[in-house]
Amino acid sequence: MQVTPVDQVTDREHNHRWWKEVLFIAVFYGVYSVVRNQFGSVRLGHLSEPVPAFDNALRVIRFERLIGLFHEESIQEWFLSAHGFIRFWNVYYGTAHFVVTIGAFVAMFRLMPDRFARWRNTLAFTTALALIGFSFFPLMPPRLLNNTSRYGGNRIAVERHIENFGFVDTLEKVGGLWSFDSGAMAKVSNQYAAMPSLHTAWATWCTLVLWPLAGRRRWPKVVLVIYPLATLFCIIVTANHYWLDGVGGLVTLGAGYLAGRKFDLWNQRRLYNKRVATNPTR
Repeated sequence: MQVTPVDQVTDREHNHRWWKEVLFIAVFYGVYSVVRNQFGSVRLGHLSEPVPAFDNALRVIRFERLIGLFHEESIQEWFLSAHGFIRFWNVYYGTAHFVVTIGAFVAMFRLMPDRFARWRNTLAFTTALALIGFSFFPLMPPRLLNNTSRYGGNRIAVERHIENFGFVDTLEKVGGLWSFDSGAMAKVSNQYAAMPSLHTAWATWCTLVLWPLAGRRRWPKVVLVIYPLATLFCIIVTANHYWLDGVGGLVTLGAGYLAGRKFDLWNQRRLYNKRVATNPTR
């Protein structure tokens, strides 16, 4: 196979430094959090009613019913009596999303430098694209549809004579490590950031990133396949997302990969041209 000049610029030449990556993550997540919360529950909760998020939820439900996919409430109901089981998934929802993603990021940085830039960019573009969804399509999650809090849609449903969908906010009823209703969490959390599901997108990203480390061993591959599936089950059984949010997460990840790959190729050409300009005899 013929190697082009650009291909000769490996990721090791990108001169990654751990402190630069930590700074990049901190700045990016800070900007992400600010933008995310400007278009969600913190702002809409001060209006008379969170109508846009509720109406978008009805649109998602109508579409899922049209294609025979709206069974989230039935799935949750099967497990509601098992409080220990539900509490586990509440904790999983609030921890694995960050812990496993950070672990995959560090493992890739240390063990797979040739893959690092492209998949780091993929994660960044995926998260940035999700912001567009959160901003232009605020979506009330299932757990809030008939909730009586200021972020819930119960009053709207009653006034419009809309059915009670039967979802339970498992974090409120069963508990976990934290609560959406706590003062600090309520101020920093966008409870309408449901479409697309970043839990699904990030979990699938972790599987794709860590897959080469599994080699030919079967059990690590089984774990890697189970992780995004378990995450999808988690967001449904805790009533934090609809099935369609998970699909949206996968689509966003695909778009993020394409953007990340294109940016990586552009950066490789830039590094190659810079090297040639500095050392024209090489």
